[in-house]
Amino acid sequence: MDSIFDPDNKRPLQVLSKKAEKVLERNWTGSFTKPTSHLYPFQWSWDSAFIAIGYAHYKPERAVQELRSLFSAQWDNGMVPQIIFYDSREADKYFPGPEFWQTELAENAPKIPKTSGICQPPIHATALLHLLKYSPDQKKAEEFAKELFPKLKKWHAYLYRERNPWDEGLVYIRHPWGSGQDNSPLWDEVLKRINLGPDEIPEYERKDTELIHVDERPSDYDYDRYVYLLDFFRKRNYNEEKIREDDCPFLIQDVLFNTLLCRAHFDLADIAERIGKNPEPFRAQARQTAEAMNQKLWDQKHDMYINYNINSGEQVHAHVLAGFLPLFAGIPDKSRAQKMFDYLNTKCFCRMDENCLAAPSYDRSGTGYSKTQYWRGPIWINMNWMLAEGLDRYGYSGYAEKVRESILELASNSGFHEYFDPDSGKGYGTDNFSWTAALLIDIVERYRDSDLP
Repeated sequence: MDSIFDPDNKRPLQVLSKKAEKVLERNWTGSFTKPTSHLYPFQWSWDSAFIAIGYAHYKPERAVQELRSLFSAQWDNGMVPQIIFYDSREADKYFPGPEFWQTELAENAPKIPKTSGICQPPIHATALLHLLKYSPDQKKAEEFAKELFPKLKKWHAYLYRERNPWDEGLVYIRHPWGSGQDNSPLWDEVLKRINLGPDEIPEYERKDTELIHVDERPSDYDYDRYVYLLDFFRKRNYNEEKIREDDCPFLIQDVLFNTLLCRAHFDLADIAERIGKNPEPFRAQARQTAEAMNQKLWDQKHDMYINYNINSGEQVHAHVLAGFLPLFAGIPDKSRAQKMFDYLNTKCFCRMDENCLAAPSYDRSGTGYSKTQYWRGPIWINMNWMLAEGLDRYGYSGYAEKVRESILELASNSGFHEYFDPDSGKGYGTDNFSWTAALLIDIVERYRDSDLP
């Protein structure tokens, strides 16, 4: 794919970056940044981490406030919730809102603000280390690192304590939303095993399909099971042990979640070293997670990492882009990395020598692939940002450049959408999406000192 930017004229990139800054400004509330103003009107956990990565370059004080705001709603047991409902006036615009979650039933949840009762991938330490590396104000970044470090330590400790009961080094998620990949083909077989009668599905009314075309969103069948699981948790007062012991039907050791925990734990070790703390316990725990992923989540036949269903005792054979993201955490050895790259560099995703956008979120030949439906094929900028970082780590810089070029082209031609058609580049979902804008800013800022074409 030819570059849409003249390497001798960086003005198009600068203009695009300024447009991205306007998106973040539009979604800034004064204390945090909404993913977008209408579809997601509250603060989301991993969104805020990606957003902070963008702010780190040009408004580091916003990156600080973004993470500080998020961790101010941390549960007493250490969990960082998926959603924080700061503005009750917006509660009727989103489902499930605080009245449905009822997290006041949990002894560890904060009374104010209200939150959701699940968590998302733990990429926050990675965001903080990014701030330490790229903030123009290094002194303030280090001061904030000292402030946030104990909260990050508590967050990771919660995951290794509550979600790793067999001490394998692998943590589980208990809801598709916990992975960040809501309706991914990863969950098809798992959700099919949740057989529900009409009286088992709590009454609810979707809000997302009032704003986004139904063809781009998860199905009602999936949503019934999402809501059933949330009801399962609240009936057990969000007590992790009881949820597990009462045969929760969704217990998955997820590749993406564990990858980001592994990377974040290594990054927490680096942060510890920078602020005069002992890094070794974090590195040892991260190595255990990496080793467990290599032992349990590697798919020998397809040369990528795949999920493990604890309830069935089986690997989950759905081949999504997340299966390549252990590169981001340095998990595979060079031999496995080469096998992963050889699979990525095919028509199933995007060949380097073809004029294609890199890379769709699901194998194009997979069952149920869709280039328009949420996590069933479209390109997601956060996934591709991590993919490019991982490819660089293993020396596949040519493909990493192709991925970044795709990100730049998508934003330039279609705007800052939530996700994109991997064939046409058309934007789908909501527009003016914050992490799309933030991660583009990161690419452009670091482009100035890189060899990107």
